Amino acid sequence: MKTALALRHIHFEDLGTLEPVLLERGYAVKYLDPTCDDLGGSEVQGADLLIVLGGPIGACDDARYPFLARELNVVRQRLASGRPLLGICLGAQLIARARGATVSPLSVKEIGFAPLTLTPEGEDSVLAPLGETPVLHWHGDQFEMPEGAARLASTAIGRNQAFSIGHNVLGLQFHLEADVNGIERWLVGHACELEGAGIDPHTLRDEAKQLDERLTTASRTVFSAWLDGLVEEDISVAADTGGAVAHAPAR
Repeated sequence: MKTALALRHIHFEDLGTLEPVLLERGYAVKYLDPTCDDLGGSEVQGADLLIVLGGPIGACDDARYPFLARELNVVRQRLASGRPLLGICLGAQLIARARGATVSPLSVKEIGFAPLTLTPEGEDSVLAPLGETPVLHWHGDQFEMPEGAARLASTAIGRNQAFSIGHNVLGLQFHLEADVNGIERWLVGHACELEGAGIDPHTLRDEAKQLDERLTTASRTVFSAWLDGLVEEDISVAADTGGAVAHAPAR
């Protein structure tokens, strides 16, 4: 049986709509908590698919949260292997940082449902089925494009919203995996951030309800297409994992 291992930083930011897609494709799904679980064993690098999920800290916050240095090393090793790797929000930022790209604060918090603008590469990628479907954004930092990556999407607030590296690496700044039926967990878990950003949870709750079926269908379509295109090892990714790590102020 294939294995999908997810590094989860905060309980409610889980695999969401991606998990049933993985199960349907015969993956055994397991979570590890990078803040306290051992990431040094063969289980992590031996997984057929590694997924690094989001969290409320910055990708350059390892001075405050030392576990991030260990997790960044795991991401570097995974990139060097050429094996499938998906990064979402914080996870995408860690992939970018591991490839030498800068991660830095945006001028504002980008929180809420809004559509993406796909680049020409994005229109020819697994993201194409999203079209004008609004997706959930929830971040205050942004990555620059990693070396060798194709930029797939942007918004008016954040120019870099998604990238791919070869067949096996996908980085999403937005939360395509978020199950909008569980939006209340996000609203409670990030209540202080919403208050600080002046965002009314009623608005997010109403939008989640309106987008339920449309967004869930788009999410499943995108993730299914990406999983179907994976290869066991992508030499083009493994061959280009050098470069210094770029730092930026933590958010």
